Amino acid sequence: MTVLLVCSSGGHFKALQQLRPFWENQERVWVTFRTKTTEAELTGEQVHWAYSPTNRNLPNLFRNLLLSWQLITKIRPDVIISTGAGVAVPFLILGKLLGSKTVFIESVTRVNTLSLSAKLVLPFLSVLYVQWPQLQARYPQAELVIPQEVLSC
Repeated sequence: MTVLLVCSSGGHFKALQQLRPFWENQERVWVTFRTKTTEAELTGEQVHWAYSPTNRNLPNLFRNLLLSWQLITKIRPDVIISTGAGVAVPFLILGKLLGSKTVFIESVTRVNTLSLSAKLVLPFLSVLYVQWPQLQARYPQAELVIPQEVLSC
């Protein structure tokens, strides 16, 4: 299985790293922002650096859309997994349209409402994981998981 792991740096990156037991034995490609931490942590990994910032930055949205087209059509990932944020939007939408399974894992900090990124990609997701019952109550299509359950999916 080929997995495309897409996330912003910081907490989103840390959350995706915590899923290592799932992706470590899979063929994988990372898309994230270049920082000292991501460069150090992804040494030896196949990485493509996305364009940042993404919040309200239309030029970078289009750059990341082009990057998503180039990577998805070349790699043909079986699944695209993201913990957010804005960088995930073009990858998940395009990935779904091109036949990949798409997974978004909402941040544990989102208790009552989805993040803007999750709201934008919701129609294009194969699976949305949330970590709070009250959030699942608002979005019944979401699957409620705790971090250890995500690893077994």
